[in-house]
Order: sequence, then structure tokens, then C-alpha cells
Amino acid sequence: MFPFNNIILASSSPRRKQLLKQIGINFTTEISGVDESIDLDLSPKRVAKYFALEKARKVSLKFPNKLVIGADTIVVCNGKILGKPKDEKESFNMLTMLSGKTHKVITGVSLQYKDESINKTFHETTKVTFNDLSDNYIFHYIRTYSPFDKAGSYGIQDWFAVCVRKIDGCFYNVMGLPLSKFWEEINKLR
Repeated sequence: MFPFNNIILASSSPRRKQLLKQIGINFTTEISGVDESIDLDLSPKRVAKYFALEKARKVSLKFPNKLVIGADTIVVCNGKILGKPKDEKESFNMLTMLSGKTHKVITGVSLQYKDESINKTFHETTKVTFNDLSDNYIFHYIRTYSPFDKAGSYGIQDWFAVCVRKIDGCFYNVMGLPLSKFWEEINKLR
């Protein structure tokens, strides 16, 4: 049913691995090593697509005979891009900023297959609304779950789910890979 074999996920994200396994895709992983700390003067959706493309392109150069999947997820609140927090203070500041508000989660996805001349990059946006968060909730979450590897400093799939009031869009996009859109786009390639 899935149109490709020889697939590489250009990511070390345990959540993206889990999601691909969930839909029955066999793959290997290869970390791209792309520096995500670069500050780009682009719209948020272009930032997510840029990093997804760079990750996939870099791995595809090493493995031109395989389909490479690159992805990048960012959180946007009041026009500000929130990446992965560097420390507890930055995590606290991010979660305080998101408290009681609606923000966007944008995931860029890039599909690269050099030998087949496949070069497809797209994005998905989901709106997420948080309840008002007390300092105690925020500190509990940071100290218990160490969300330093997550854009916006939270994981919707862990304890933090109790803090989410509403989601408008793809839940899996917030986890790091918009499964429905991914499936739709990849099946257009063959």
C-alpha cells in the first residue's frame, strides 16, 4: 500500500519515529546534523519548510537511492517563533507566554529522493489553545518531563495534555508529523 521502500527518516525525534511506525512504514534513521539555531528572516511556515528541506537534502546527498523524509516543527505565538528551550528559564518563559492563549504549531515536511528526481516540501498548521497555567503547573511540568527537546517547550502526548483546552487541526502535527497530509502528499508522488 505504501508506494516506497528504502526510506530514511532524517531525524532523531522519538515522536516522529513512533508516528511512522504507527502507520506501518519501515524506515531507518540518519541524523542530518543541520544547525537549527540559524536565525532566518522568513515567515514561520517558510522557516519550518526551510529546515525540513535542509535536513532531507543533506541526508539525500549521502543516500541518493532512498526516499528521505525531513521534518521541522515550530511553535508560533504572537508572531514569535518558539524553538526548543535551552534551559529551565527559557522553558518557563515559553510556557508562560503560551498560557491561556492560542498559538500555531507549524510542521514543515520535505520528501527527497535524488535518483527519482523527487523534491517535495509542504507544511501543515494546527492551532492549539492552552488553559491558564499556574507557575506551579509550569514548574512541575518542566522538572518532571524536561521538555528541552520540544518546540514551544511542551509535548501534547505527555502529561501536558491536561493543559490543552482546544486543538484546531491535526493532532499528530503537534507531535511532529502531520500524518494525514504526509500520507496524501507521499501517495501523489507515484
